[in-house]
Amino acid sequence: METMTIPHRFRGPSNSGNGGYVCGMLARQIAGAAEVTLRAPPPLETKLDLVEVGTEIWELRQGTATIAIGRATSLDLTRLERATYTEALEAEKRTPVKPHEHSLPMCFVCGPDRAPGDGLRLFAGPLIRQHANGAFAVPWIPDASLAVADGLVAVRTGLSDRIRIPIRPRNRELQRFADLARAAFRADRRAPPSGRAMCGDVLENRQRRPASHRRGGVVW
Repeated sequence: METMTIPHRFRGPSNSGNGGYVCGMLARQIAGAAEVTLRAPPPLETKLDLVEVGTEIWELRQGTATIAIGRATSLDLTRLERATYTEALEAEKRTPVKPHEHSLPMCFVCGPDRAPGDGLRLFAGPLIRQHANGAFAVPWIPDASLAVADGLVAVRTGLSDRIRIPIRPRNRELQRFADLARAAFRADRRAPPSGRAMCGDVLENRQRRPASHRRGGVVW
C-alpha cells in the first residue's frame, strides 16, 4: 500500500497540514485534473495510507478515518485573470495581510513568520484594473528546496471552495481548517527553481451560498 507523510514544514495550522498542499499531493495520484475534498485536519509527521477505492478515486486515510478524497474532474481556467511580473510586484504592495493580525503566522503558504525559502510567504494584493473582477496577484520565485528528482518544481493550478465559518474559541483549530474544504487541481508544467512566476486568484461571490465563495488560483 502506498503511503504519504506530511512534513511539519508544510503545515497550515500549528498541528495540521496546509490544505492546498495536502490536496495537491493527493491529486498527484490522478491523471489530469482532480478534485480533492478534505474531510478532517491532516495530521503532521504521520504515515497516512493512499487507497484507490474506484476508477480515478483515491482516499487519504489514517487508519479507518478518511482525511481526504480525490477524484477525476474537468477544470476550466480560461476565465482567470493574469498579470505581468511588474503588475504582481505592485499588487503585493497593496496586500491586505497584516502580519501582526495573521491568524496562522506559521502557515506554509501565507505565514508572515516563516523564513524566506522555508515558507512561500505569498501576500497577494489586488490588481488595479478597470475590469480586474476582484483579482489578486503576487510574485513568486520557487525555492530550490521544493524541486523534485528532476530538479524542477511541480506547478499545479486550480480552484477551491472556501467556506468561512466564525471561529469559536473552544474549537479554534477545526474552525480554521474549515477555511478550505475543497480544491481542484491540474498539473500544467514544471518550473525551474529561482525562476520568476506569479500567483493570482479571483473571487466569485455566490448569491445562493452567502457563507462561501469560489476562489480561483493560477500560477504562470
